[in-house]
Amino acid sequence: MDSTSEIIRVEIGEDPPARLDKALALFAPDEAGLSRSRLVKLIETGAVSLEGAVVMALKTKAAPGQVWTVKIGPAEAYDTVAEDIPLEVVYEDASLIVVNKPAGMVVHPAPGSPSGTLVNALLHHCADTLSGIGGEKRPGIVHRIDKETSGLLVVAKNDAAHAGLAKQFEKHSVHRRYLALVYGTPDAADPRLVGMPGVGFEGSNILRITAALARHKTDRQRQAVVTSGGRHAVTRARVLERFGKGDVISLLECWLETGRTHQIRVHMAHVGHGLIGDPVYGRARKLPKDAVSERAREAISDFSRQALHAAELGFQHPETGEMLKFSVNYPQDMVDLIEKLRK
Repeated sequence: MDSTSEIIRVEIGEDPPARLDKALALFAPDEAGLSRSRLVKLIETGAVSLEGAVVMALKTKAAPGQVWTVKIGPAEAYDTVAEDIPLEVVYEDASLIVVNKPAGMVVHPAPGSPSGTLVNALLHHCADTLSGIGGEKRPGIVHRIDKETSGLLVVAKNDAAHAGLAKQFEKHSVHRRYLALVYGTPDAADPRLVGMPGVGFEGSNILRITAALARHKTDRQRQAVVTSGGRHAVTRARVLERFGKGDVISLLECWLETGRTHQIRVHMAHVGHGLIGDPVYGRARKLPKDAVSERAREAISDFSRQALHAAELGFQHPETGEMLKFSVNYPQDMVDLIEKLRK
């Protein structure tokens, strides 16, 4: 056994699942941060043993009282290039980092965006403080925001933090508050919204949208509201400020009960209040001639991204248990737009 390997011992409790990977994932200590997908790789590469005998069959049945050994080697190099890209770090410790992502930055490398992403920047910024995610020396992405959405993201530096954060997102216990500029103003008296399935108001001022989301039938890059199937999604929104004659624009704060791809953008478009600047779900509206000033009209027309900002993020620290909450101000482009709308 090499000196750089870590040994994890897993004692099997009562009524274990039928497959070895599932049993080990269920009874492994939380601090080990061993996901089932990681355990599958470890089993298949001969890193799991029982009483000294290596077991590589996933269908092996574990029995109560057995003590299995999992050998975890040092994290391997990650094939994505580290890039010296400036980051606005809101919080950082040995387990995780919280950043304020600017609009225009992709979170994770993809065929169309192999560089210049948040992951490229984090590989450079975190460098040797990354102890490995899933056997690779990389940052652990547990949630994302769209390329053109600005705001807060938390990223794990090790397996235990990654597993702990992922569990909170899965349970929808993470606090996420967004700020959005939309066309029109949601109103409980709006006849369009009265009786719309899944749409209602809590009290007189909190709009609640419950509408399942799935990939669009013809455009796989988009999401769509569906009446059957799809993934359960709930968004709440409250009006913070109204702009223009007839309240033609409003500033909303939105809370996510679930966190689906493009959720706020799709839900707001679904109820007729699409986001300003949204090139996919929003449609530029022709505002009445005297509704806003000419400067405001030009600012709306020139706004080149969806006006959406992840302003607050709160969660329990996955290792210390401390409750953490962070907030960041509007980015400058939204500040400028709001100021022109007010005038």
